[in-house]
Amino acid sequence: MYNVAWVDNDKCIAEKGCRLCIMYCPEADTIMLDESVKKAIVIEPRCKGCDLCKVVCSTHNAITMFPVDPTTGKVIMGGEEAETAGLGQAYSG
Repeated sequence: MYNVAWVDNDKCIAEKGCRLCIMYCPEADTIMLDESVKKAIVIEPRCKGCDLCKVVCSTHNAITMFPVDPTTGKVIMGGEEAETAGLGQAYSG
């Protein structure tokens, strides 16, 4: 089981200029700015679960990692976070 990031719009301050999660995500075009609400949004199929966005957002805690069901591929909202993939694990094969 692996994790994907989820952004809490109530805590995200991207509209104030914070875009750290977008800038630090190592996977291109995974965390984007939703222009309609000026908040960060995660493109779930691209997320590797490396946890870096959560680390850089530690001041506001707007990002939570949720597990993905390996059978269905669906995000288990509210599920207990699975083990974080190291960058080497997240990007191998």
